[in-house]
Amino acid sequence: QVQLVESGGGLVQAGGSLRLSCAASGRSFSSYAMAWFRQAPGKEREFVAVIASIGTSTSYSDSVKGRFTISRDNAKNTVYLQMNSLKPEDTAVYYCNYLRGFSSREPYDYWGQGTQVTVSS
Repeated sequence: QVQLVESGGGLVQAGGSLRLSCAASGRSFSSYAMAWFRQAPGKEREFVAVIASIGTSTSYSDSVKGRFTISRDNAKNTVYLQMNSLKPEDTAVYYCNYLRGFSSREPYDYWGQGTQVTVSS
């Protein structure tokens, strides 16, 4: 059974930082690219960042490039998202997921509960 447990969200002022964690289980973690997505109120879920299965490659959406860093620890089955220089427009629920492919950025259907990030101006 696939489980994705996101944590680390909270309320932060603009310019601040947060580090999100996602503990994954149910699949062979080190065999999959992993990604973070986010969904703001009234908007569709959007891609944020992806990391290859062994962590050698990463890619980011233009809106977070240079501010966010994705990383993973395959020994702990955990993926992280370090978020710096946060902006109010980063406010959203953040989710992680396994990907069907690094380039396709296509997630599997199961989603965890997500973690809320709120950035105040």
